[in-house]
Amino acid sequence: MAYFSNSRPQSSSSAIKIVNPADNEDKAKLHKRAARYCRYQDRGCIYYHPPVETSNNQPRSESPTPPSLSAQAVNAPVFVPNAAFHGIATPPPTFAPSPPHSTFYQTHDEYDNYGDTISNHTPQLLEHQLVNQYQQVDYEDHDSPIGNFYQSQRASFVKQPLDYHLYSHPTPDAFPSTHFVSDAVREELHKRSEASQLVTIPGHNLPDELQGYHSLALLEPPVAERRKFFSWYSTVYRATSSNDGVVYALRRVENFRLMHQAAFGAIETWSRVEHPNIARVREAFTSRAFNDNSLVVAYDYYPNAQTLFEIHIKQKPPVFQHGRLSTVSTALPEATLWSYIIQIASSIKAVHEVGLAVRMIDATKIMVTGKNRIRIGSCGIADVLMYDPRQDTAIVQQEDLTMFGRLIFALCCNNLAAMNTLPKAIDMMGRQYSADVKTLALYLISKPGSHKNIAQVIDMIGTNRLIREMDETHNSVNRLEAELMGELENGRLVRLLCKFGFINERPVFAREPRWSETGDRYIIKLFRDYVFHQVDENGNPVINLTHVLSCLNKLDAGTDERIMLVSRDEQSCLVVSYKDVKACIDAAFGDLARASR
Repeated sequence: MAYFSNSRPQSSSSAIKIVNPADNEDKAKLHKRAARYCRYQDRGCIYYHPPVETSNNQPRSESPTPPSLSAQAVNAPVFVPNAAFHGIATPPPTFAPSPPHSTFYQTHDEYDNYGDTISNHTPQLLEHQLVNQYQQVDYEDHDSPIGNFYQSQRASFVKQPLDYHLYSHPTPDAFPSTHFVSDAVREELHKRSEASQLVTIPGHNLPDELQGYHSLALLEPPVAERRKFFSWYSTVYRATSSNDGVVYALRRVENFRLMHQAAFGAIETWSRVEHPNIARVREAFTSRAFNDNSLVVAYDYYPNAQTLFEIHIKQKPPVFQHGRLSTVSTALPEATLWSYIIQIASSIKAVHEVGLAVRMIDATKIMVTGKNRIRIGSCGIADVLMYDPRQDTAIVQQEDLTMFGRLIFALCCNNLAAMNTLPKAIDMMGRQYSADVKTLALYLISKPGSHKNIAQVIDMIGTNRLIREMDETHNSVNRLEAELMGELENGRLVRLLCKFGFINERPVFAREPRWSETGDRYIIKLFRDYVFHQVDENGNPVINLTHVLSCLNKLDAGTDERIMLVSRDEQSCLVVSYKDVKACIDAAFGDLARASR
């Protein structure tokens, strides 16, 4: 005992001196240390945390545990995180409650601004700007990872449109155009596909399911002044059918009470009308899913379609050109106008022949779904809303011709109310268009009679214009078939590449003689190296898509052209023809197909 009581120099011993901590200074350090160990003390942590004093001068409670703690909490192990925290410990941050969903989704108004901003920028500049935006992100609390998580929910999200040129590069001039779809067609189809798969933005109080349709999305932007559909308000939605998975357009008529079930008889007749210039009617039903009595009619959906009113009549904002603001000319070319007239007349003729009336020849209901390609939408709704079993079909068919004439005046004068000042409209039409257009429009708005029918309208259009429209239609079909032929070749080559993937280097046949490097499958392996793994005289890989396409086409045709296949160690070579390689591939794939059955 005297040994331990003697005082010894500290440098002469490795023993650690054990002393009691100071009352104030060391306690404060322990408190800071405890506060630093767990940042989830106020977030529902299951472990026990000693009480932390807010000030170092306040006396610490004598009781180490609150009287309300259970025995399980007292005996719980001390929580020690694995990650080290740097810097001076701070009290646990106070997190603000998450904002409600309605407030959160209001920030999506920035979508359109972003699209307008990037329209005139190059991909390199856009990429540089996005990188700078990510580098400028600053968080308020760097010590709390969970704090950053909750704070990120208050950020505004910006929609980034698809950069089609990044994953589908323009076709090089040296490549054959027969193997690739043109850039304009590919981009247009991608835009339509993207429009069909856009995620629904919450906040419109849409039902999750509507008579077998789900994923409803609003197609018409909300406006302050809504136009009435006859005497009711209507809204158009995009929805996916649960039966076939196809996307349809649903037009809902609000606050409509069906009085006669027989009114749906016209919908059944409309569903059998198939015409290239009419949006086909699928079905109609009533629903209370919107907390009212609604009539819903389902039509074929055409992504990115716009109405004639939006394209040719609606006022466009001025654009900055040649150093000044100038208005956009919305004058409709006469060739395009005649194309519209012919398509509408053809659809009216098809409808009148089955004993129906269109009753929807309006600039706000006719859609432009492609280049000069129009379709009449919202057909059949008027027959349900204005149902009258004593209605004379001939009268409403005469009204179709009158509405047709009003539409021509609206398109020529860029004004829906052009008929209100008929002399001025006729004068404007005579100065901008030929006499045939004015004659046809005046005939359509003339008094109804037995002499006034759609057959007479088609005769007034003229045989030459009808033949010219038919020629343009055939030319369009030829162009689309040529694009399809390019995709057809791509599909053939992809199937051939899939056979390569099934055959080459299968691990289950590593010790099989027929699949080893001494068998027939060795030729397939060398041919793959010949097609994809070529190198130049310096040993650099050769990336030549033209060579790949040429070899695969010759292989699929099985030509007699001979090629020399060299082993990877360059110690042996084989001279074979494409016909021999094709026979080896067919035999190997046939063996795999038979084994999988």
